Amino acid sequence: MIFDLIKKRRSVFPVQYNDRSIAKGDIEKILEAANWAPNHKKTEPWRFKVLTGDAKVKLGDFLSKKYEETETKPKQIKIKKLQENPKKAAAIIAICMQRDPNESLPEWEELAATAMAVQNMWLCCTELGIGSYWSSPGLIKHMDAFFEMNEGEKCLGFFYMGYSDETPMEAARRPIEEKVVWMD
Repeated sequence: MIFDLIKKRRSVFPVQYNDRSIAKGDIEKILEAANWAPNHKKTEPWRFKVLTGDAKVKLGDFLSKKYEETETKPKQIKIKKLQENPKKAAAIIAICMQRDPNESLPEWEELAATAMAVQNMWLCCTELGIGSYWSSPGLIKHMDAFFEMNEGEKCLGFFYMGYSDETPMEAARRPIEEKVVWMD
């Protein structure tokens, strides 16, 4: 049931991943799930760049070097994390958004549609038993120096994926009644 799948979804971080690879067919299924997200005026603004193998290492190198270049007091622990997290993932999907060149709708609607595409990916990963995590480091503003991007396209973050031997933690939410106002 979809409600159970929604409640089961968790962030699973790169440090929790094992060495098991993800089949290309499963990555394609995850991307196809993203493609069915709702979007206004059929702009389908989501764009994805899939990184596996050596591309993950290159991403880690780029992020750590860019961090060292842009920070006045770079921390060695963060440099190492930026290098290592991409290597730990079985695959990384760069989450990008292509702005409608006609700006026929507000940008927030295209951002929301892209976020819904990511939620579809996350739910699909949950169903497939693949751990995943959306990371949006400040360094994403520099990704046009790493990826070839179209005019109006921007990187919103990275969707890390990998299998984990750990059992996901239980989650809790405050009651919905605290967040809803009913009006008759």
